[in-house]
Amino acid sequence: MVMRVRSVLVLLAATLVATAGASPAPPIGVTAAARSVRPGELVVLTIAPPASTASLHVHAFARDIPAFKVSGRTWRALVGIDLATTPGTYKVAISAGTGTNAATTTYPLVVRPRTFATRTLTVDEAFVNPPPEAVAQIEHDTQTLTRIWAASSPTRLWDGPFVRPVPDPANSRFGTRSVLNGQPRSPHSGADFLSPEGRPIKAPNAGHVVFAGPQYFTGNTVIIDHGLGLFSLFAHLSRIDVHEGDTVATGDIVGNVGSTGRVTGPHLHWSLRVNGARVDPLSLLATLGH
Repeated sequence: MVMRVRSVLVLLAATLVATAGASPAPPIGVTAAARSVRPGELVVLTIAPPASTASLHVHAFARDIPAFKVSGRTWRALVGIDLATTPGTYKVAISAGTGTNAATTTYPLVVRPRTFATRTLTVDEAFVNPPPEAVAQIEHDTQTLTRIWAASSPTRLWDGPFVRPVPDPANSRFGTRSVLNGQPRSPHSGADFLSPEGRPIKAPNAGHVVFAGPQYFTGNTVIIDHGLGLFSLFAHLSRIDVHEGDTVATGDIVGNVGSTGRVTGPHLHWSLRVNGARVDPLSLLATLGH
C-alpha cells in the first residue's frame, strides 16, 4: 500500500548576502512532501521566499534543480533521489533574489536506508551477452539517451496532476537487483505494469515527444520530456502512435503495450528521470498524481 509522508513545514533562518550594517532577511519557508525519503524517491519542495522574487535557485546532490513559480511568491522544485544514493543527510541549498536583497538557506534532507529485492529471470541470451553485431546499436542507444537527458525544455510543460498510463496493477520492482540467466545486471530503474498485449498507453502528463523508435534493450520506446528535467520513458511497446517532435497532452495515447526488447512477456515498463536521478514513477504518482 502506497503511504504518504505528510508535508512538514520547516522554517530555516535565511542569510542575507554579507554587507556592512545589513539587516537579516526574513526566513524562507520550505515545505517538503514525499512518499518517503529514500533512494529512488521524489521529494517536492514548496518554497516561500520572504518577498516576491523573479529568480529562485535550488542546488542538491551536486546538481542544479530547476524551480518554478506556482503562484504569488510560492515556488516549487522537484528533487529526485537517485536509486544509488547512499543514506545520509544532504543539504539542499536555496537562494532567492540577487545582490544585496538575496536570501539563502539550506534544507537538510535525511535519506533513509532502502533495501532492494533481487529477482532471477531467464531471457533470450542475446539480451544478456549481446552478439558483436549488436554492440554498435547498444552504444548508439546509450549516446542517444545521454543526449536526451541533458537537453530538457527549460520551461515546465506539464500541467495538473499526473495520471496512470494504464489502468492495470503496478508491480513496482523499482531498484530490484536483476540476475539474468545467472549473471548479475544493472538494477531495474522503472516500474512495471501488468498490462496485456495491445493495451493503450496514455501520456501521464503534457510534454514533447523527444524519442519514438526501437532500442536494443527496451524495444519500441517512447520518451516524453515534461520540461525542467522531468522525463517519462515507456518501453517494450508493440506499436508506437507518436513521432519525435509531437506535443502530447495528459491522456493522449502514445502507443500500445507489447513485449519487444528484453522481456519475459507483455507488460508496460515506465521509467522516470528527474534531473538525472532515476526515480520510481509510483513515487511521482503518490506526490503529484491522483
